[in-house]
Amino acid sequence: MILRRAAVAALLLTLVACSGDEAPAPAADAAPVAPGASAAAAQGGGSSTLWLCRPGLPANPCEGGLDATVVDGKGTVEPFTPAGDPEIDCFYVYPTVSKAVALNAPMAVDADIVATARAQVARFSSECRVFAPVYRQITTSAIFQGRYEDANGRGIAERDVQSAWKEYLANDNDGRGVVLIGHSQGARTLTALLARNIEKDPGARERLVSALLLGGDVTVAAGKDVGGSFTDVPACRTVGQAGCVVAYSSFLGPPPSDSFFGRAKEAGREVLCVDPTKIAGGDGTLHPYLPSDKLAPGATLSTAVPGLTTGFAAFPGQLKGECRSEGGASFLQVAAVPGSRLPVVDGPLGPRWGLHNGDVNLALGDLVEVVRKQAATYAAS
Repeated sequence: MILRRAAVAALLLTLVACSGDEAPAPAADAAPVAPGASAAAAQGGGSSTLWLCRPGLPANPCEGGLDATVVDGKGTVEPFTPAGDPEIDCFYVYPTVSKAVALNAPMAVDADIVATARAQVARFSSECRVFAPVYRQITTSAIFQGRYEDANGRGIAERDVQSAWKEYLANDNDGRGVVLIGHSQGARTLTALLARNIEKDPGARERLVSALLLGGDVTVAAGKDVGGSFTDVPACRTVGQAGCVVAYSSFLGPPPSDSFFGRAKEAGREVLCVDPTKIAGGDGTLHPYLPSDKLAPGATLSTAVPGLTTGFAAFPGQLKGECRSEGGASFLQVAAVPGSRLPVVDGPLGPRWGLHNGDVNLALGDLVEVVRKQAATYAAS
């Protein structure tokens, strides 16, 4: 059950689509699938949000099938237990996945969105209720055309998420603490929400358990924990610290000078890197969880881990992660430990992207543990 190096590279490419300055050639419009209709039907009267994941939603992709097979030569199954009555919520925004041939994606659920949400956020349901809105994101087609910074397109995406956030606060929050979770374009969109709608609002700010903003180049003033993307919300630095931000971009080594991630574009700033293993109470050892639909028989990578019957494959303790500042870049350096069954290599998009597509899943076990400890702190405050 050893993963081939090429298979892992392909997996990291297909876990999620990327957002950055350029992307692979676009494909045709993706047709909506059944979960979209279910989500729309469950919104209720007056709702303006199409929910991908929400408690009580029929065919909720953030529920069920989340057990993991431990890839350690024994094939032990690790049961997943969702929280029965969690005290906090998670508000998730997915990365760039839309293959629509347009500037903004349609307001619809498709198979790529479902797969990405399951891969990245579903396992957080052991600690929180998961809310995930559909939004009209900038598409891969638009990114390929150099339109990622299009003000009108970005405004549409950000307003959709802002509207969903306001609806969530009005109808579902009931004063509960919230963890923001986003990757790539999702992280960037949540960064805007946090800066504009939460940081300066005392009521919303006191509900902030934390923000996991991964692969989105959150910045801070050089040598500081604030002063870039946010003026008041600091970086998370200690185990169980709440009301703070976790951010990083993962690479095998120092990002190249033309890297899409890890290098601040503004003078006097640096990209924030928070080691998820350290604030989870660990020692630099990562705990990856990869979705098995990319590994199981019948999938594209069917020879990688044969015989999987669970939703995820776990590779505990087989990678190391460490925040580094080198050559003007700040990044999470990832490396396989001796005997690892999960070697890591740059994906087919090349070193400018690093391990971007694996930012969440290569540390998913650690991130869930971070949220568990932060929730305990929040509940005690």
